[in-house]
Amino acid sequence: MSNIPTRALLFASAACLLLAVPTLAQEFPVTIEHKFGTTVIEAKPERVASVDHGGIGNLLAIGVSPYLVREWRDNFPFTTPPYGRSLLTTEPVVFDGDIDPELVASTHPDVIIALASGIDEDMYAKLSLIAPVVAIPDGIGDYELSWDQRALIAARALGEEAEAQRQIDAIHARFAEIRDSHPEWQGKTAVVGRVVEGEFSAYNHQDIRAKFMAELGFVTPRALDAITGDSFYNRLSAEIIEPITADVLVWYGGSQELQMSLDYPARPFLPTTENGGEIFLTDEHIAAFARQELLSIPVTVDYLVPLLEAAADADAATAVDGDLQQ
Repeated sequence: MSNIPTRALLFASAACLLLAVPTLAQEFPVTIEHKFGTTVIEAKPERVASVDHGGIGNLLAIGVSPYLVREWRDNFPFTTPPYGRSLLTTEPVVFDGDIDPELVASTHPDVIIALASGIDEDMYAKLSLIAPVVAIPDGIGDYELSWDQRALIAARALGEEAEAQRQIDAIHARFAEIRDSHPEWQGKTAVVGRVVEGEFSAYNHQDIRAKFMAELGFVTPRALDAITGDSFYNRLSAEIIEPITADVLVWYGGSQELQMSLDYPARPFLPTTENGGEIFLTDEHIAAFARQELLSIPVTVDYLVPLLEAAADADAATAVDGDLQQ
């Protein structure tokens, strides 16, 4: 069973200690280049609105409690994750679906964070009438900004770049420790995906979930990379199994999609199934895994690494304790 509440308390305590460490004040104005042009933030923002899918864990980790946030996925409503609630100093306005500029304006933000929002140039222009908008760098897909750059750019806009960099360095060091202690993972293949309308939706190497697995030493199967287009995922019909044939398969559907995952027609024919290489994520850990935030990554590491140790050994007799089936 999941023990995220215990880890949540431990990590929240650790986060509070991190916030207590003094850092040099960042100078303003700050200039940020992005796909829509240039944003200048004249002074350290006091009221922050985020129109991103997720991202609140990056803000809370650097001591910023936002006034507006966006629900990241209606099936699993963890806008403010359990391990972050103790860091809130104000209860944010929460919205889901499309961005409503009037709602954003009603929170009177000094800055708007839009680093995983999917906004286009028209929406950028509308939001810019309200407050300076921090958007993704040019040449990056809407949801393809790496977790560390996403945290760092947001922190730079909010005057907390040094603190964010310190936490990023600590997470990178943790990833390095895991890679060093698991040389057998290096070069093994891993796929993260779920069943959508009878097809397997596999996240390719451009997606943050695949990038997380890469931080641990796993790689995306070449057959999946070969069909990668402009999207961060690929939809595959049930008769196509080569792209999702891997040493580890992380099922991302949660409790609502567990039966669909178990009944997926191609599943019995996958070597991963035969070798016991499957992991079925619990709902709360789907949220943490998808976020890839300063607060959520340590939670995901603590949960997923023991499951990977069991799943990646190519021994079906090894129980993957702690996933959705257990």
